[in-house]
Amino acid sequence: MKLYVGNLSFETTEAELRDMFSAHGEVSSAALVMDRDTGRPRGFGFVEFADSRSARAAITALNGTIVGGRDLTVNEAKAREPRPASSGRW
Repeated sequence: MKLYVGNLSFETTEAELRDMFSAHGEVSSAALVMDRDTGRPRGFGFVEFADSRSARAAITALNGTIVGGRDLTVNEAKAREPRPASSGRW
């Protein structure tokens, strides 16, 4: 099960994100979303668990907690909506 993690501090690393969530079960992957232009974190990421029970435990335990001075938003990730194909022109 994949989780969305929002309102992260811009100083949070992927290792810290993984560590924070691994207390609740086996983390398959943890990734921060980076800004294309600056290469800096955008303040949100995704964590994937091997099983849904661990993911739900992490949501219950971490949603709304303060980490790095910010209230985390943790919920089940929604499927990404397909974007229309670009013609390359403005």
